[in-house]
Amino acid sequence: MEKTAASDSAPGLLFSGADWDFNTLKATYDAIEDIAINELKLNVYPNQVEVITSEQMLDAYSSIGMPLMYHHWSFGKRFVRDDVMYRKGYQGLAYEIVINSNPCISYVMEENTIVMQALVIAHAAFGHNHFFKNNYLFKQWTDAEGILDYLQFAKRYIAKCEDRYGFDAVERVLDAAHALMEQGVNRYSHPEKPNLAEELERERERAKYEDETYNDLWRTLPQAEKDDEDLDEMRRKMRMEERRAQFGLPEENLLYFLEKNAPSMQLWEREILRIVRNIGQYFYPQKQTKMMNEGCACYVHYAIMNSLYDKGLISEGAMMEFIDYHSRVVFQAEYDDPRYSGFNPYALGFAMMQDIHRICVDPTEEDRKWFPDIAGNNEPIETLKEAWAHYRDESFILQFLSPKLMRDMRMFLIEDLSSSPHLEVAAIHDDNGYRKVRRALARMHDISVREPDMQVVDVDIRGNRQLYIQHTEHDGIRLEKSEAEMTLGYIGQLWGYGVTLQAVDHETGEILHEMDYTPEDLANS
Repeated sequence: MEKTAASDSAPGLLFSGADWDFNTLKATYDAIEDIAINELKLNVYPNQVEVITSEQMLDAYSSIGMPLMYHHWSFGKRFVRDDVMYRKGYQGLAYEIVINSNPCISYVMEENTIVMQALVIAHAAFGHNHFFKNNYLFKQWTDAEGILDYLQFAKRYIAKCEDRYGFDAVERVLDAAHALMEQGVNRYSHPEKPNLAEELERERERAKYEDETYNDLWRTLPQAEKDDEDLDEMRRKMRMEERRAQFGLPEENLLYFLEKNAPSMQLWEREILRIVRNIGQYFYPQKQTKMMNEGCACYVHYAIMNSLYDKGLISEGAMMEFIDYHSRVVFQAEYDDPRYSGFNPYALGFAMMQDIHRICVDPTEEDRKWFPDIAGNNEPIETLKEAWAHYRDESFILQFLSPKLMRDMRMFLIEDLSSSPHLEVAAIHDDNGYRKVRRALARMHDISVREPDMQVVDVDIRGNRQLYIQHTEHDGIRLEKSEAEMTLGYIGQLWGYGVTLQAVDHETGEILHEMDYTPEDLANS
């Protein structure tokens, strides 16, 4: 639906009032692009800005923000829930959705005022766009050139599978794959296969270890008994080592392992697992850079909107409207506020970007001590672009969170141990305290700590085909029993045989508890 721009725009202004038409929007986009490219020197993909309705925005929500997506009941369920909540006023809609693709697609709602359109174009089409194109995680794990074509293939392929094998059969595989999507990503680059020279060196190290750990007390055992025990143990270890080498264990990517090795899975089922894990991998960098990505976009839209005002291209009224929107985005509730639910990634990210800018142009002696490489270099934009390219959330916090910002945001560290009846203030505002707070906050953003660490560690492929999954517990945090049972059931459903889940302590390696799922459980579920 086309909106009509106000006809009484003051000379030199891009717009006046709240209304807009596509000519006004195009002129505003061009002015924003000029600042982003020529002043901020951002490196972005070509932009494609789509103006959509609120219902289309809800639809984009339901399909995880992608313009193309296969059909699944969970998407429809989410659409109905969000639609009801929105119509009743219980929740609002995002100002925009942006897609990491080439061209970079940004969705903006037609209900937005022209000031809001300017804000979201600066935020998404240039802020997020630059971050997507330049951050090393997105370069390593995503393919902006091919994602839209791949989604088109996925949608067609799953539709064909529904026609050929039945809707229920496809839905059964998708349900299990979606449940395991969080455990269907590669967190690290896989090492190359060892060559023959490395195998020989490994054998030498093994022989050396056996010589060093030889114990003469073994001679006191009856020879036959000792020989039998030694032989059985050696054979067991050799079989386990062979299996682990054959299957590349331990394997962190459960969907990849099941896709490649599930004994009775059909080819079309394996392809569906591959589709789901590729989509999960596409989103994995976004989970590791949420705070940085939003901080980058907020910094960019703030700089661009201020530049538009300084150039006389937007009015004071438009600037006040922008400040209102911006303030709501970067609002941070105090720890004792009922609205507090942790650090707002927009607030923390924007504050850190602004603080780095300050350190570069107006450092204190404290800044020079903590950040000697960047303090006073008078190159804030280049410093930020370097950081946006080479860090993720936890490493960015460890490197750039300053004592001043910790004081400004009133950060403190509380130790809450289950073994102690009392809370303890673990860090105060001194050098050691600042470092403790910074490490603790970085750890909160470390996805390897926040998400369950589950890996395939063994499989008895020549026996009963039992699959062994290991969950490593950090800080005493256990899997919730009912969810663990459901996850184990989905793994067993795809594997087709029994599955054992072992929980081990991260510090000691001790097996804490064990859970089994058998083919009988699969048949009864």
